[in-house]
Amino acid sequence: MPRKYPIEKVRDIGIIAHIDAGKTTVSERVLFYTGVSHKIGEVHEGEAIMDWMEQERERGITITSAATTCFWVPTYHKGDKNFEYRINLIDTPGHVDFTVEVERSLRVLDGGVVVFDGVAGVEPQSETVWRQADKYHVPRVCFINKLDRMGANFEKSYQSILSRLSKRAIAAQIPIGVESNFSGVVDLLEMKAFNFEGEHGENVQEIPIPENLKAEAEEKRAQLVEKIAEQDEGLTAKFLEGEKIKLEDLRRVLRKAVITNALIPVFCGSALKNKGVQLMLDAVVDYLPSPQDLPPVKGVDFKTGAEIERKPTDEEPFTALAFKIASDPYVGSLTFFRVYAGTLKKGSYILNVTKDNQERIGRILRMHANQREEVEEIYAGEIGALVGLKNTTTGDTLTDPDYPIVLEKIDFPEPVISVKIEPKTKADQEKMGIALRRLAEEDPTFRISGDHDTGETIIAGMGELHLDILVDRMKREFGVEANVGRPQVAYKETIMGEAEAEGKYIRQSGGRGQYGHVRLRVNPLERGKGFVFKNEIRGGSIPNEFIPAVEKGVKEAITRGIIGGFPVVDVNVALYDGSYHEVDSSEAAFKIAGSMAFQEAARNAKPIILEPIMKIQVIAPTEFFGDITGDLSAKRGRIESMDDREGVKVVDAKVPLSEMFGYATKLRSLTQGRGSFTMEFSSYETTPKNIEKEIIEGKK
Repeated sequence: MPRKYPIEKVRDIGIIAHIDAGKTTVSERVLFYTGVSHKIGEVHEGEAIMDWMEQERERGITITSAATTCFWVPTYHKGDKNFEYRINLIDTPGHVDFTVEVERSLRVLDGGVVVFDGVAGVEPQSETVWRQADKYHVPRVCFINKLDRMGANFEKSYQSILSRLSKRAIAAQIPIGVESNFSGVVDLLEMKAFNFEGEHGENVQEIPIPENLKAEAEEKRAQLVEKIAEQDEGLTAKFLEGEKIKLEDLRRVLRKAVITNALIPVFCGSALKNKGVQLMLDAVVDYLPSPQDLPPVKGVDFKTGAEIERKPTDEEPFTALAFKIASDPYVGSLTFFRVYAGTLKKGSYILNVTKDNQERIGRILRMHANQREEVEEIYAGEIGALVGLKNTTTGDTLTDPDYPIVLEKIDFPEPVISVKIEPKTKADQEKMGIALRRLAEEDPTFRISGDHDTGETIIAGMGELHLDILVDRMKREFGVEANVGRPQVAYKETIMGEAEAEGKYIRQSGGRGQYGHVRLRVNPLERGKGFVFKNEIRGGSIPNEFIPAVEKGVKEAITRGIIGGFPVVDVNVALYDGSYHEVDSSEAAFKIAGSMAFQEAARNAKPIILEPIMKIQVIAPTEFFGDITGDLSAKRGRIESMDDREGVKVVDAKVPLSEMFGYATKLRSLTQGRGSFTMEFSSYETTPKNIEKEIIEGKK
């Protein structure tokens, strides 16, 4: 089958934003205007097409990112099918407990539409997703949504983007009217005004620019043209000489600037009131890159370790990245993947380079939210799903078996909170193991471990909501009833000083004995550096074959710390001396000696407990301001900044996670139910001595 849409007419984009900025509503409108859905699904009525999980519909939030394919003819081509584009749209969640979903979506996107709430402007989560998009160099356009709401202010939201996110943002539209009078937009490049007629705003009508906006539009257009002209020497010369620059030149240069992240155009509208979404889709097609516009994807040769590139063409060897695993009630396990190069046919074989095993491709699906279409072949630049891959997990590279290459993996944050979980009945026991395994395959930030001493199962995740939803899914999707314990904070331990110690493990009994003797030095590393093991043995005082055993022993010892039994992090361990016995030395003896030496050295190196600190933002009416700040201080919180928005105070603070359990209920009672907060992990910090004592005694 030949390719239906040339690669330059493909867009892989995501809609990213703070929770409740209206991402899913924007996605629903996109699906409606592009003809994928024939009626508009509303989030607030629990009807959204993209939110297809039961929990998403009940809670009105997006949990899993859904990939969907739709088609768009820009409005200025008046429905001419020769100008149709394929848009692969990935809807991502805004809630911080699901940041992994945002991370992995951004990794495979070519461009993003960042949605902002026209009342609140930039919110803490907007900053988080913006930084994630920067990390993956994702070109983006902004869409200031909800301009029909009371208190909406385009200029204020636009200024908050400039001051808090990027000086490269530039207004490409201005609204006509605000709040309940919001009726349309002025396009500054074309200097035309538009409104949206018909039951769902499907008819985009050009109208004269209102008199009261002409001066502002002229001034804003001049700023826009100047910013665009700066990006191109030819245009700069024309601009300085006062020549009129052609519209197609401005569009061409703006497109180049967006793709290189030099400019970020800002559009506006109200998705709920069906205004502005079609022009935002035009911008996606006009300014965001096709897979071809981006540099070739880089990877490492599986055998030689040399860097290789793969160009986004169908002729290159097949190269793809699995970015999400989902359990599907009808077809089992679905692996979502993005094709960077080459094509994939049904029935062919692929190599999972990360796991080094081959798999045969049974069915290839193209997803329309939770509907699916089977295809025979999928091409470079596209996003699809494979059914029934056995060993593939998130972040694995899939390639042509003859041309293996490893693409850069996706890094996931460590969980900060854990709970004990036990099945309610004997029948649930077997099912619980399977359910937890399936959920952990889908979500790399969800970890399962067993407590050897008590035989309990412990699950860990990114926050209370995260674990709540996973337990809820276990019940609904797998029919497992479970009892869940109190949430536990994931404390860690580290050392503050340097120390040396020796570990000797000697057992002499009849026959062959055991002999292992090592000397270690430990010293602290800076936060976030993890664990480093150095072999400094000179002159063979310990033979090389025993060194890995020593490291293994140390690695085991760091999983159960010195003071409270928490994992030890940010420590450098150097093995600098020791001795061995010709006959009695063994790997097991050196492993035990390494473990003993590490515990001894760490005990003498001023060990301390680290606790996770959360970044929180509380928004509440001004009259409760004193109570909120007092309460945060009592929770050992540091208040970092305070802001005023219309009628409300916004408090940014850093607070230890251990103090934040049940905060939602506390905040409701402090503010008569009118306050809200968002929370995300910030860093690990030293625990005060009195709290450390409580933790060790098991009170915290």
